[in-house]
Amino acid sequence: MLADGDSFDFSDPGWEENNYLATPLIDAGYERGQKADLERMGNSDVEEVPHGEPVRERPDDESEWLDPDTLVFTESPAEDVEGRYEEDFEAVFERIREETGKDVEYSRVQNYAASVEAMRSERAHIANFSTGTTTFAVNLAGAVPFAVGIASDGAFGYRLFATTRADAGDIQSVEDFARDEVKMAHSEPASNSGNQAPSALFDQKFDVTPGEDYEVNFSGGHSQTTRGIAAGDFDAGPICSTCFKDTVEGDSSLSFGDFKVVWASNPFPNGPITYRYNLHPDIVEGVKRAWLETDFSGTAYAERTDYTEFLPIEYKRHWSDIMVIQRYNDVEYEEGALSE
Repeated sequence: MLADGDSFDFSDPGWEENNYLATPLIDAGYERGQKADLERMGNSDVEEVPHGEPVRERPDDESEWLDPDTLVFTESPAEDVEGRYEEDFEAVFERIREETGKDVEYSRVQNYAASVEAMRSERAHIANFSTGTTTFAVNLAGAVPFAVGIASDGAFGYRLFATTRADAGDIQSVEDFARDEVKMAHSEPASNSGNQAPSALFDQKFDVTPGEDYEVNFSGGHSQTTRGIAAGDFDAGPICSTCFKDTVEGDSSLSFGDFKVVWASNPFPNGPITYRYNLHPDIVEGVKRAWLETDFSGTAYAERTDYTEFLPIEYKRHWSDIMVIQRYNDVEYEEGALSE
């Protein structure tokens, strides 16, 4: 089923008959979707959130509004871009300072649960959550998603790559993940592309149920899954496509030709920018202007993420597919579900 890379068709890869080495997929930019996918999500006919609670409304009582001297920003380990650092955000923070008159402090966390707890406890006021963690942040921490990044070429989001080694001739499709000798890696429980989406989509599309048809081994992150497959610690696993790209490009010992993709999902939205629901409205408006009315071209942030602009989103519509996946998986928005 391994197809010649020259035959790869972005609009119709033909996954039922084809595997591809990762190289032609990355060369074609297939790790992302297009702006049209974002527009489709925004136009979806969703009257109410399909799982969990909607975003919280700002309190009427002004005494409950947060008006800190310093705004604290944090982020989940990303599913759309791996390994961002404080200096990458300086252009964004400068715009927030200009628009709000507030200083900005970066607070680094090591896992999904810590990022949600930071906003829940009001130790973080603005956050960039991963796709799968966003629903937990809305339900547990009062996060209000309002923007997502668009790449310089109009690309948007990321995909789930069902990935194995290039030389794994006995793994041709997701069905082969269910064989006893295949050791499977997922990233973390709350990860969308690394656990939640494959748990639903592998079952729906291939009748392969993770946790039943194969044992789930949590690697600790997408980069760990990628490196683990390359090293032979795992045979295969679902990986966030853009994190896969970042990991391979950032490790001189890896190359895209080392990996084979046996199936890829439709695009998912990349992790959104959020603010806490009870943040002072003047601050909220300034934060929104900083993200939504700025061209980040030429900045370290754009160089690191390729996000040159941000577009507005609506949680109930743009995250509807994510919530449906989590409903299918019987996800309960509880603190323990982020790390269990």
